[in-house]
Amino acid sequence: MDVRGMAVAGLLLLSVHSAWADEGSVDQAREALSKKDDDADSAKALEEVFQAAEQSYTLLKKGERTLTYGVDYSLVRDTMIETVKVGNNDYSVIGQSEAQHTFTNSFTFDYGVWDNLTFSVRLPLVAKFDTERDINAYSLGDVSASLRYQPWASVRGKPVVTFYTTLGLPTGDGPYDVKPGEDLSTGSGIYSLGFGSNVSYVLDPVVLFGSLGYTINFADTDIDQVRGGRRLTAVTPGDTISGSMGFAYALSYDVSLSASYQMAYTLADEYEFDGQKLEGTEQTSSIMNFSLGLRTAPDHIINVNAGFGMTEDSPDVLLGVSMPLDIKGLKAE
Repeated sequence: MDVRGMAVAGLLLLSVHSAWADEGSVDQAREALSKKDDDADSAKALEEVFQAAEQSYTLLKKGERTLTYGVDYSLVRDTMIETVKVGNNDYSVIGQSEAQHTFTNSFTFDYGVWDNLTFSVRLPLVAKFDTERDINAYSLGDVSASLRYQPWASVRGKPVVTFYTTLGLPTGDGPYDVKPGEDLSTGSGIYSLGFGSNVSYVLDPVVLFGSLGYTINFADTDIDQVRGGRRLTAVTPGDTISGSMGFAYALSYDVSLSASYQMAYTLADEYEFDGQKLEGTEQTSSIMNFSLGLRTAPDHIINVNAGFGMTEDSPDVLLGVSMPLDIKGLKAE
């Protein structure tokens, strides 16, 4: 490979992202671009994810620590139809439009437990606005923690496989904790446990990546909320199957482009109204995402991404920016 080829490959190995926002691993490229559960809400901007190709493992080295800051914007426009009981046997159908703008400032801390095991914690701060109904909310979102494990060392010319597990905590204001029509939720309101695998393959100057995951969403049985004239007491959300695929291409030593497709299928929810159980509908989220990586320093890459939803259950518009934060004393000696 000539000098230019090595430079181009070097940029690819220094820049690509995921959803759920990590740096320093092949896994992060796929993960940032793959649809996450909190990501049933959104796609993340690309993060700096690749290390040098000759390294044995692509995750953070043991004892290494990184901190990434990201800001994401999503727009969801919809018209909600609700049936309200107005008499003994009479019901009224109400239509209500909404245009929800969500800004999420997130901080992701990664720590290399071993050379092939990385622990991550993501802290999101959410600002949400509904311009149709003049409602807003400012709160902590759902905090998540994850482990990424690479069982086999990287071998040049062969795919890299990693496995992950993610625990989502309902630290934000859930949809069943707020007053419908008066407040906005900033979290899912439920615990979730996700697991899956990621695969990437380097074909200088292109990197191909994909992922497949399954998320268990746990029931919330402590609800006391009036919806449509009936009291909602429990919700059993459906589990989610998600997947993604994409590629990244280095235009030069300092600039790279990537594109990915993300899809998630959520089984039907089950609602309990005063002892009566009703089944909701299944949901399919489909997102197309494009990212631009710009290297501003040898080990600093700023990533900008834009995406759009392709189904009614997806956000209409997605925008994001992410960058590594260099804090004195953060990195291991």
